[in-house]
Amino acid sequence: MNNSSYGITSRMHLRKKKFRKMHHTNWWLTIFVAVCSLTILVPLYFAVVVALKGPDQLSKGTGFEWPNPVHWGNFVQAWQRTNFPSALMNTALITVCSVILTLLTSSILAFALARNMHRPFFKFVYYYMLLAMFIPFPIVMLPVVKETGLFGLDNQAGLIILYTLFGFSMNIFLYTTYLRSIPIELEEAARVDGASTWRVFWQIIFPLLMPMNATVGILTCVWAWNDFIMPLVVLTKPEARTLPLAQYVFQGQYNTDYTVAFASYLMAMAPLLIVYVFSQRWVISGVVRGSVK
Repeated sequence: MNNSSYGITSRMHLRKKKFRKMHHTNWWLTIFVAVCSLTILVPLYFAVVVALKGPDQLSKGTGFEWPNPVHWGNFVQAWQRTNFPSALMNTALITVCSVILTLLTSSILAFALARNMHRPFFKFVYYYMLLAMFIPFPIVMLPVVKETGLFGLDNQAGLIILYTLFGFSMNIFLYTTYLRSIPIELEEAARVDGASTWRVFWQIIFPLLMPMNATVGILTCVWAWNDFIMPLVVLTKPEARTLPLAQYVFQGQYNTDYTVAFASYLMAMAPLLIVYVFSQRWVISGVVRGSVK
């Protein structure tokens, strides 16, 4: 065997060794992921089992047994007692509008702050907004309720505005950090070609923000969909109540209708799961586009 063939053989052995090392199973990591998965799957299974049981079946066994017979009527009762279509439409309207308004306002404000951080005023505004992350909502809850009542915002529109405003601190922090990683030379080249600030933002910067838009959109969507305390203190009309408020009807002073309540929880959770199934490809493609650009 000559030197060239020996070198080729040795390189092939090294590549095989690296390939085996790269594809070696990390059992500790696998066990950790399995345990983390169980922390989600076990409560979800328990919720499904309780939602399909009758009141007399809850006190039997450990609680994890599959019900026999299955009580599908719990979902019918939950649909009727919560007026599910009306509550679902209110929640969907508030969530969708909050996500759209949040993406537009937070990205524009973060762009202005990120590109003018060298100026004292913009730097002060940035850190001033970050301070809001350390202020719990119950501290400012009473003034917010008073102001929404004075301005006639004790409705769905008021909730949309509040979700946008209270999300500024975290969203601007995320957007500003991401914007600093985008080369400013892209904007300078566009300005040399005569592009205005608005055109630079909408045609160059905003498409590059797709991964962060997906992140902020998901966080805002989950928050607005599942929030209970803000609709409770802001909304005054019963017909404007959201799903979390409608589900509060199952909480009595002395007892709780767990079977129907868990059925309503699953019904409220289903739209978010459907949205995730249909949007996960868009989210992943947004991340890939952002990394490529």
